[in-house]
Amino acid sequence: MPSNDLFSQRQIYTPSGLNRQIRSLLEGEFGLIWLEGEISNLSTPASGHAYFTLKDASAQVRCALFRNRRAGVKLAAGMHIVVRARVSLYEARGEYQLIVESVELAGEGLLRAQFEALKKRLAAEGLFDATRKRPLPTFPKHIAVVTSPTGAALRDVLSVLERRFPAVRVTVCASLVQGEAAPPALIKALRAAGRLAADVILLTRGGGSLEDLWAFNDESLARAIAESPLPVVSAVGHEVDFSIADFVADVRAATPSAAAEVLVPDSAELRRRVDQLTRLLIRRFQASQEQRLLRLGELGDRLSRAQPAARIERSRGRLEELSRRLGQQQQSRLRRYRERIAALSHRLMQRNPRVEAASYQQRLLGLRRRLDQSMIRRLEHSASQLAAARRGLNAVSPLAVLSRGYSVTVSADGSVVRSAADVERGQALITRLAEGEVASTVTRVTGAEDDSP
Repeated sequence: MPSNDLFSQRQIYTPSGLNRQIRSLLEGEFGLIWLEGEISNLSTPASGHAYFTLKDASAQVRCALFRNRRAGVKLAAGMHIVVRARVSLYEARGEYQLIVESVELAGEGLLRAQFEALKKRLAAEGLFDATRKRPLPTFPKHIAVVTSPTGAALRDVLSVLERRFPAVRVTVCASLVQGEAAPPALIKALRAAGRLAADVILLTRGGGSLEDLWAFNDESLARAIAESPLPVVSAVGHEVDFSIADFVADVRAATPSAAAEVLVPDSAELRRRVDQLTRLLIRRFQASQEQRLLRLGELGDRLSRAQPAARIERSRGRLEELSRRLGQQQQSRLRRYRERIAALSHRLMQRNPRVEAASYQQRLLGLRRRLDQSMIRRLEHSASQLAAARRGLNAVSPLAVLSRGYSVTVSADGSVVRSAADVERGQALITRLAEGEVASTVTRVTGAEDDSP
């Protein structure tokens, strides 16, 4: 009996029941989590789902990315990713797994993807175009260097500048070159360098990993480089390293030392070139002088053969002859002008303007008298016509009729009373006389059909 009681108190699970409960516990305990690792054992069957293992150096976990969550996600073995997933259990085999909701690149892979995306976008805007690249000055007098004041890059740059072109002036615009605070610090230093009376700006730092150099892939820094009033040389990292700053800058140098060599000429080479050009100039000057002496001798011989004194004497005689002929022509022309003036004066006297003006004045006086007489006659005729018209108008004027003793009677509304039938007893009337009006009231009407006392 005791054994039977003990047996009856035990809770016995089936594999499916146990797995179901464990799945419930896992999903309820963890929910959504983030997990980082490397892809291995990638399988992409025809169903469109993706199955893979996410591992690190000492462990691994199985993952499932279903088709509805996989759109636009490209997976590859060895890819380092971060997934957002739910912890679950595959009940059929009793294996726990992650149901992936989203996938992101992790570490350097993510930075590479961000680098390529920004590079593509800025290239589309034209920030990398060769047409906007500015040439560097051949002999810069002042160079502004934007970098860390304690870095090896600055020491390399100063060493090369001192060796190649010690006359150049260098101003260091100090800035952070690594970390989250580096991009705004670099932008501030770059703008400060742009305000200097410099010829060119060098933006540089030493080598490092992609994460170390990431400040030089900042979009705001890229746009600040594009807006710089001075040409910018970018030398970030080692020869194999490329940054967004390299593509936007006017010139990209493989290393800080190489940038210094690009910026300034080699003074020793310049001295050799100056010496060479000096020797060449002296040789050419001597050759030119010899040619000029030879030419001068030839011209002297030609001058002696040409006898310029005799030619000058002949020219002087010719000039005197031409002067004499010119004087004769001037005298002859002056005489003809005088004769012409005398003839015109005689004709002018024959047609004296004063005589013609007096004649015209007499004609004008006669015309004025005729005009005055015509106007008087016209006014008298018009006055006569006006008097006749006035007399005719007065003959038919109602006022003239009234002045002879007649009158006009009108009703209150102004209508003329022509017949006794037009009025009735008690009606108000107005009688207009030659002088004034008389108001009256009808007390009796005769000659009308409705005559009444």
